[in-house]
Amino acid sequence: MSIVRVKPEARWSDAVIHNHTLYYTGVPENLTAGAFEQTQNTLQQIEDMLKEQGSDKSKILDATIILANADDFAEMNRAWDAWVVPGHAPVRCTIQATLMKPTYKVEIKIIAAVD
Repeated sequence: MSIVRVKPEARWSDAVIHNHTLYYTGVPENLTAGAFEQTQNTLQQIEDMLKEQGSDKSKILDATIILANADDFAEMNRAWDAWVVPGHAPVRCTIQATLMKPTYKVEIKIIAAVD
């Protein structure tokens, strides 16, 4: 079975595809924004990556959301709930952890099916 690495660099690849499954982690680009906007930004990146690789957000199987601050849970959920495809919500967990960039409020890791 082949492994496709999307835009590989020395330390990481933007995404990896194996056995019709895409693995991707998104981090926000709008680092001065609040949790709602950072979540929207990260979700848009996820959607763009899925589209580039022949998939879409209805095919997300699993999502792990990491929040730097648990107080941002409601704002993250507000963005998520407006974005997720009704009837196609993936398995999801949300955790609080110190993120490696102090300006990150959210990081989202997904696993999705690819045709």
